[in-house]
Amino acid sequence: MLQEILAFLAEYWLTLVSVLLLIAASAFFSGSETALTAVSRARMHTLESNGDLQAGLVNRLIERRDRLIGALLIGNNLVNILASSLTTSLFLGLFGQTGVAAATVLMTVLLVVFSEVLPKSWAISTPDRFAIAVAPAVRVFVGLAGPLSSGVNAIVRFILSLFGVNLSRGISMLTAHEELRGALDLLHKEGSFIKADRDRLGGLLDLEELEVSDVMKHRTVMRAINADDPPDVVVRAVLESPFTRMPLWRNSTENIIGVVHAKDLLRALAEPDMEPRDLDIVKIAQKPWFVPDTTSLKDQLNAFLRRKMHFAVVVDEYGEVQGIVTLEDILEEIVGDIADEHDLEIQGVRQEADGSIVVDGAVPIRDLNRALDWNLPDEEATTIAGLVIHESKLIPEERQSFTFHGKRFTVMKREKNRITRLRIRPAEDIPLKA
Repeated sequence: MLQEILAFLAEYWLTLVSVLLLIAASAFFSGSETALTAVSRARMHTLESNGDLQAGLVNRLIERRDRLIGALLIGNNLVNILASSLTTSLFLGLFGQTGVAAATVLMTVLLVVFSEVLPKSWAISTPDRFAIAVAPAVRVFVGLAGPLSSGVNAIVRFILSLFGVNLSRGISMLTAHEELRGALDLLHKEGSFIKADRDRLGGLLDLEELEVSDVMKHRTVMRAINADDPPDVVVRAVLESPFTRMPLWRNSTENIIGVVHAKDLLRALAEPDMEPRDLDIVKIAQKPWFVPDTTSLKDQLNAFLRRKMHFAVVVDEYGEVQGIVTLEDILEEIVGDIADEHDLEIQGVRQEADGSIVVDGAVPIRDLNRALDWNLPDEEATTIAGLVIHESKLIPEERQSFTFHGKRFTVMKREKNRITRLRIRPAEDIPLKA
């Protein structure tokens, strides 16, 4: 028996070695296809910037992904068919017609295990490292098979065009911002990103989508100074305020004539022979800067930085004052709430013992989502009270309840037409009536 095996190997050794080499080549093509498809372009760009030549080679290969994949598929199918043909020819000589079935079963097992599952599993586990390792050899093969791949791709495009599919006009369904946001959410779910980091980067991406009206302090809660008040009243108002800058109005809060900076006020009071009663608040006030309420936060942030200012008065399309916005308001959309020793401790959100959340109506939806990791929509309303009014299509009465977006909202307090306090609990926590 041993002599027969040795004789078989001596006669067919070249064929056996060829089949093994072809299976190895098939594994190379399969692994390379998977790695170069899954490779991180950002990671390769960083490595190339740091002087990694093979990372640059990977970048050049994946710039023409259709040509790359076409060449690898051609090579993979070529070696698979050749390996199967050689094995079938060998088994036909040994076993006759039954050798076809035996060769089919054997090659299926070998190709699936060693040419598909094994190399692709290896490549997908470390795609960046695998891609860098195979890039030089793949480049040579793509250079040889590239023209054939381009021809195949041309045929494929023509056939698909007959069915109304035009690959040349194919565009991503997601914007760059949406792809980044999806990546952040995925990394957070996988544990690679903590919630705070995800929120900060997500807030940075949101700047272009949000408008000044989404983060401004509304005129109903805006602290301002009356230019016609006695000087000592003005000084006391500025010193008691937690804010460094305050708008100055005359005759009506709609008529903003300046912005008073606490430091300018202190400088004026420090002048020789200056008495508080002689202070002219209008003279030390800075010229107000008016911005439209539809300005995007990204544009407003750039405008703050360009003009080296921190404070602006927000007006609507009719020029009526809607509120104020500061540089800190925009920065808080990125880094979260910024508190200092002079901030008032007004949270507006309170956790109850029964698990419900009591919320002031003026609390912004985005702040609530960020604090509690909720997903309440903020496209149609800015505050939580605005969301309830928008969804209910009316101004609710006290103790009236609504269920939407997986939450149960109960109006606890209403002043005139304003909802000032709400209780929110998950909708599934509501007991069913018998």
